[in-house]
Amino acid sequence: MPYAPPPGPYGPVPVPQMYGPPRFHQGVHRLHPVTALLRAFVFLLIYFVLIGFSLLLTPQEDGYAFLEPAAVRRFALVSIPATVAAVTVGVWGWLGLRFWIAGDDLAVETGVLRKRRRFIPLSRMQAIDIVRPLMTRLTGLAELRVELAGGDGSGVVLRYLGRRSAQQLRAELLARAAGLPGHTPEAPERPFWRVPFGTLLLSLISRMPVIGTGMLLALLLMVGVAFVEPGVLGGAIPALLGLISAVVAPSIVYGRFAVATSPDGLRLRYGLLETRMQTVPPGRVQAVAIVEPLLWRQRRWARVDVTVAGYAGERQALSSVLLPVAPREVAVALVAHIFPGADVDAVPLVPASGRGLSLDRFAAAGTDGVVFVARRGLLCRRTTVIAHARAQSVRLTSGPLQRLLRLGTVHVDAPPGPVRVAATDRELSEARAIVESTAERTRLARSRTGADPARWAR
Repeated sequence: MPYAPPPGPYGPVPVPQMYGPPRFHQGVHRLHPVTALLRAFVFLLIYFVLIGFSLLLTPQEDGYAFLEPAAVRRFALVSIPATVAAVTVGVWGWLGLRFWIAGDDLAVETGVLRKRRRFIPLSRMQAIDIVRPLMTRLTGLAELRVELAGGDGSGVVLRYLGRRSAQQLRAELLARAAGLPGHTPEAPERPFWRVPFGTLLLSLISRMPVIGTGMLLALLLMVGVAFVEPGVLGGAIPALLGLISAVVAPSIVYGRFAVATSPDGLRLRYGLLETRMQTVPPGRVQAVAIVEPLLWRQRRWARVDVTVAGYAGERQALSSVLLPVAPREVAVALVAHIFPGADVDAVPLVPASGRGLSLDRFAAAGTDGVVFVARRGLLCRRTTVIAHARAQSVRLTSGPLQRLLRLGTVHVDAPPGPVRVAATDRELSEARAIVESTAERTRLARSRTGADPARWAR
């Protein structure tokens, strides 16, 4: 396996970082004091845009005068109370949040006059992200997000901590969640893969919808220039916005993407403006998809999408990509790291029935002792993988047309997420056999992995 572990350009394995003795299980802690000023600044920024700027203008017969003495006095009269209110709101919010580690729980207390205390079992922790928007990078702060099983709204966001404190808290939470003492230093990591920015940009452009939209935009602009027709802007502007959404935005979000492995899970780092450090502990990835658009196959590129229990809504959309683009061999090696013992390319796949009405002749499915694999997609091929030990249920469905053709679809269910594993258009007798054998493999896999997954280091 040439990509596990990969060679440089990373150099030697980094030395474990020591962040000093643990302290979050001792005493009660607050957010960084600068948080209050940042909140006040955001409040004042909104005030200035909506109200403050207009107070500095004085209407005149020939337009507006700026910074007239009377306007300045009016601005000061309104802005001073607004500033006091903004600082009060910022300090009030800072005083109203406290947190500490209480045994196997993360305790978070909110409120100043009426307090609400919440204890979050670390065994429910699915992932820990350290996010640093541009403004916090300038001020040395970081946001720590703890994702929990249970979906949207169940996680904890500590906004903002000092960058070093966020790293300390993340290391202590991971150590305690793994069943280790809190003073355990952060586990060393081994770089797995880094995505060059040029490869990322070229992969985003090399997609048929992007190429089609780019050609449409160029055609509209040529027609508009040739015939001096401004009406083409009605089509050109949406096309331009579509290209920005499909190419520019992902380039900024996934720029400098790097994957590293460590005993406490997969570590992802990415982002040009807002940097994100995401840690997915072992056993939290429920299902994986290797995605190969048509124009990527010649270069043998692939993307890896995942379903991680706990991510939901917008966070799931942002965190479902485990590798935006890489050689297919790297993607397969990453899947083998997530599901130990899995070799996706070695699983024999049986094609779907020829009686199906689908034009997708690549549809196939297969299984071995570790994973269930399903493949589909005529233009964009998706190979979905789920470990038997991660399957939540196995079911057989058959629509009206499939019943006429005596066909069915076998679903191997994972928690809700972007990856859905399904073997389509199987003969009914074969589908029933797949359901029974997969259910038995799932039962055996769970009996073999009887250790508590919430304490992976024990």
